[in-house]
Amino acid sequence: MAAMDTISALLFRPPPSLLVNVMTVVSSVVVAVIGLSEARGTAHLQYSKFWNTNNSATKSSNLEKFKISSRSGMLLLYAPAALAGAVSFWIFPNDDLRILLLKSALTLHFVKRNFEVLFIHKYSGKMALDSALIISLSYFSSTALMIYAQELSRTLPEPSIDLKFIGIALFLIGIIGNFYHHYILSQTRKKGETGYKIPKGGLFCVVICPHYLFEITVYFGFALISQTIYSLCFAIATAMYLGGRSYATRKWYVSKFEDFPHHIKALVPFVF
Repeated sequence: MAAMDTISALLFRPPPSLLVNVMTVVSSVVVAVIGLSEARGTAHLQYSKFWNTNNSATKSSNLEKFKISSRSGMLLLYAPAALAGAVSFWIFPNDDLRILLLKSALTLHFVKRNFEVLFIHKYSGKMALDSALIISLSYFSSTALMIYAQELSRTLPEPSIDLKFIGIALFLIGIIGNFYHHYILSQTRKKGETGYKIPKGGLFCVVICPHYLFEITVYFGFALISQTIYSLCFAIATAMYLGGRSYATRKWYVSKFEDFPHHIKALVPFVF
C-alpha cells in the first residue's frame, strides 16, 4: 500500500488508452531485449563500430544486406522523431506547461542530434538499412507516444510531487553533456582519417561511452518532466539498451587496442 501511494504521488495514473498502455509494455520490453542482445554479443544493431557485424545464425535479410551511408542512416534515425516533436505543437496547441516543456525538450533533443549528424560527426562506415529502420521507428514512436500519453494525462489528477522542473534541469545537463562528448569524439579524427582512436577528454578518462550516459540522463529528464508511466518505462528501457551497447563498445575497444586503459569502465564511472 505504501508503495502504491508513493507511485501515485510521483506518476500520473495510466491514461484511458489501450494503445498507450500496450505500447508501454511492448516498446519497453523490445528495447530492453535488444540491449541484452548487445551486451551478450549475440546480435548488434549494425551502425557505428558494429556496422559490418552480423552475429545472427540465421540468413541475413535483404534489408540487412542493404547498406546506406552512415550520415544518411543517422539522419533517417533522428529526422522523423524531430518532425514528430515539431508537428506536435500544431496537433496539440494547448498552453499546458508540462506538455509544452515535454514537446520542447523532445524536439530540441532530436533537432540537436540532426545538427550533429550534419555538422559535427565524422563518418567512415555504413549502416544496415534494417537497423536504421528499427531505431528510427523506436525514436519516432516513443516521441509521439510520450507526447500523446501526456496529452491524455492532462485530464487526470496531477501527481502530488511535481518533478517537472527537476526534469528540465536533468534534461539540460544531459543534452549539454551529450553534445560536449559528441564534439570530443568528432575531434579524434583529422580530416581524411577513417580509423578509430581511443577518445580522450571529458568523462572519456573514466568511461568509454559518456555520450550514452548523458543520453540516458536526457531520457530520465523526459520522464521527470512527463511523470507518465510510459515515459518512465521507456527511459528505463533506453538505459538498458545503451548499457548493453556501451558494454559491447568497451569490449570492442579492448579487443582493438592493446594499450586500452583497463580502469576505464563502459558507462558508469568506477562502477560499470
